[in-house]
Amino acid sequence: MSFEKQFLEQTDIMIDHAFERIIHCLNQLEEEHIWYRPDSSVNSIGIILNHLCGNLRQWIISGIGGLEDIRNRPLEFSDSTKLSKTELVNKFQEIIGDSKKTINNFNPANLLERLRIQGFEESALSAIYRVVAHLELHAGQIIYITRLILKSDYKLKWVPQTKEQGAE
Repeated sequence: MSFEKQFLEQTDIMIDHAFERIIHCLNQLEEEHIWYRPDSSVNSIGIILNHLCGNLRQWIISGIGGLEDIRNRPLEFSDSTKLSKTELVNKFQEIIGDSKKTINNFNPANLLERLRIQGFEESALSAIYRVVAHLELHAGQIIYITRLILKSDYKLKWVPQTKEQGAE
């Protein structure tokens, strides 16, 4: 298998991994936790999810997949239209699914193709790499916010099972 094909397959796995960790958090939270902001300068989980949907759509579905770029980035950071937890999960799940389809249908031979996304000149490879890093960053934020809200009630997604993994 070529490096390019392996890169796209690993991207698919990484997107799944981040998605699963985010959903794991959302499943532990109550409706009111999704839009919780300790201060107006701090993003809620809902805002982060809206932002991730906009970013994935712009960079992957539009940038890599060639669909029209309809992103309104400033609106992502507004919590004036608060979707329910279910609506947010459905929206995020749909964007993740469309992003994975776009990546799975992408021709690996075009990874070095130059694209203009969000005003940046990128190769398809660097755009995908950037999006995965961005998704991981915000998945970590959502986990941290969830842990701050739930404290000791937070349930870990993964627990070390062997000494090699770090179990005691």
